[in-house]
Amino acid sequence: MHLDANFIIAVCWTSLGGVWLIGFAFTKRTLRAQPAGGRIIHLVLLVLGFAMIGSPRFSIGWLGVRFIPRMDAIEIAGLALTAAGCLFAIWARIAIGSNWGGRATVKQGHELVQKGPYAVVRHPIYTGLLASALGATVAVGEWRGLLGLALMTFAFMVKIKYEERLMLETFPAVYPSYRGRVKALIPGLW
Repeated sequence: MHLDANFIIAVCWTSLGGVWLIGFAFTKRTLRAQPAGGRIIHLVLLVLGFAMIGSPRFSIGWLGVRFIPRMDAIEIAGLALTAAGCLFAIWARIAIGSNWGGRATVKQGHELVQKGPYAVVRHPIYTGLLASALGATVAVGEWRGLLGLALMTFAFMVKIKYEERLMLETFPAVYPSYRGRVKALIPGLW
């Protein structure tokens, strides 16, 4: 049995994108946001990372060489992690509701969400997206995936830096204790 991993990854990520597009209509007005320069760096790295993982067009030269053997069990495990990561990111997007912004922002009437996936990690959307990207990288099994995953991780680290600063400024009484209790991306570790 050979799976079309690229197609399944595309379906998962397109579904995730659909939730994001619908969610844009229900966000609060932005009061403060990360500078445009940081946003551009984040977006370029993120889009390039997603494209490298999800598009077979990047299967050129050494980027197209497999580092994981092609086996159905490995592809299925990778695709399961891709879907689980997407579902976790969707859950986080729904939990943050109208406080969400496509860039690091403070919204009018911003609330510090600490329930649901935000009780597990402070940046669960990124956790879900990175888990999904890791799963897709495993399913595809090519070096392009690892490079794409590294670019995405760096992009999220850039954005987290801005988000953390904004949350500390906006919630100086509660964010430090939340930050001390709940790890940024990986429960119990980081």
